[in-house]
Amino acid sequence: MASSSSEGSPLLGSDSASIRSSSVHKLANEEEDGPSSPPEFGNLEDDVLPEESVLGRNIDWKSAYIIAISRVIGSGIFAVPGVILTSVGSVGLSLLVWVLGAVVVACGLAVSLEYGCMLPRSGGDKVYLEFTYPRPRFFASTMIAVQAVLLGFTASNCIIFSQYVHFVFDAEAGDFSKKGVAVALLTVITIIHGVWYKAGIRIQNFLGWVKVGLVIFMVFAALYVVIFRPKQEDAENQQMALQSWEGLWEGSDWNLGTLATSLFKVFYSYAGLSNLNNVMNEVKDPVRTLRSVSLTALVTACLLYILANLAYIAVVPIDEIKKSGQLVSALFFERTFGPNVGKRFLPLAVALSAGGNVMVVTFALARLNQEIARAGFLPFSRYLSSSKPFNAPLGGLIVHYIPSVLVIVLPPSSEVYSFILEVEGYPGQVFALATSIGLIWLRYKRPDLKRPFKAWIPAVIFRTLLCFCLLAAPFFPPSHPKPGGLFYATYAIVGVGILLFGVLYWLVWTVILPRLGRYRLEEKGEVLDDGTAITVLTRVPVDEVE
Repeated sequence: MASSSSEGSPLLGSDSASIRSSSVHKLANEEEDGPSSPPEFGNLEDDVLPEESVLGRNIDWKSAYIIAISRVIGSGIFAVPGVILTSVGSVGLSLLVWVLGAVVVACGLAVSLEYGCMLPRSGGDKVYLEFTYPRPRFFASTMIAVQAVLLGFTASNCIIFSQYVHFVFDAEAGDFSKKGVAVALLTVITIIHGVWYKAGIRIQNFLGWVKVGLVIFMVFAALYVVIFRPKQEDAENQQMALQSWEGLWEGSDWNLGTLATSLFKVFYSYAGLSNLNNVMNEVKDPVRTLRSVSLTALVTACLLYILANLAYIAVVPIDEIKKSGQLVSALFFERTFGPNVGKRFLPLAVALSAGGNVMVVTFALARLNQEIARAGFLPFSRYLSSSKPFNAPLGGLIVHYIPSVLVIVLPPSSEVYSFILEVEGYPGQVFALATSIGLIWLRYKRPDLKRPFKAWIPAVIFRTLLCFCLLAAPFFPPSHPKPGGLFYATYAIVGVGILLFGVLYWLVWTVILPRLGRYRLEEKGEVLDDGTAITVLTRVPVDEVE
């Protein structure tokens, strides 16, 4: 829905009417036997106007806020602080990484907000990169499709859910058991979103508020411990050590590779701030909602993350945090509330929080996959684009489900969580770099575009430079390599490999095969039985094109 004022109007201004993806419109003066042709690929100005999904606009401000904040407050705040502290070695450097990560995330959010308000359509980076880089033909779309399918998984939160469930019930956390519970959670959530669309939204809204309340409760619990000081062995020694500046930074590892992997984990923890960009077709008053929700979620997340880190440090001894892996919040609750409530009820709430995160991520990425299928970049696109039979994006959910299950099942359990976060983060920096440079380029090449929100250019430049640093940093050897672990740059090599696969796939599919077969890929618009407008890529012989 376009805003009535020019300030809130995307792209082409207030005279741009909202259009539905469920119908094909004709111009008033168009001849009856001459339907309008679909927009040429790359010329997105004809179809980046606000669309309304065939499912309707069911996401109000509260639901939009939950979609953003519930993705942010998932396993990250309950599991990542212990992993980061173990990597960087000191409390001071750990907090510095969280603060620096928040600054970088704010810069990235400004880029997403400018793009999202200018091009308010479902698809996120897919829409933005297609608009910014129309040439080489199909390249941006292919790279986004490869990244979304191969890296658009939500395995990490499934693993955290499984670990906390095993912790609560004192179950033996065998490899098969941990992975089985994680896959079961993902399967149930996929069925809920694929069969009961509105019920899934209600469930994830409820779990989202549970998560926000849980973090706030944790912060007040830490204040209780600090003010009333219940008797805890070793708490006094820890506070004495942290009171000195030297003690705060003792054991710091300033290696570039270590800092890069830690920042990737912080970025993962904030990843949901741009989650709303993927489902804009279903948001009421999308431009205003995107601006207010994203900024509110950023402030909320920054405050809660810093306070939660301080809470862990105030209650749990540093050595125990380093040994806890992903179970740092479980130790916090156990030390604060004892072995009954602290070890049973509250860690179970953390497990539900991780489950809520899986619901939100699955909800958003299924829409992204559906948009990629609608554009014709997935096989069986007619089936994957459709909302039949349950009026839900079941095809997009299946595309999301398969790689997520594989990532849960295949890597070794001991290193799977950190490895997933790093593999997701590395290629993400390439797309962050492309959108940042693209935003600057559009400012100077297309000053005529309507921008309801404008990012601060120095912040965009800072984000661009940091992206270059983070892409190079993993190849610097760590100061203290883990014996018997994965090669320190494995995640970067895997990330580069996925990107190169995307380039090779584009080259073979759009350049080599068409030349050998003497045909050209052309887009043809179709409308499915459920009203969804899709694009079919057809092979047209070169002779006919000429």
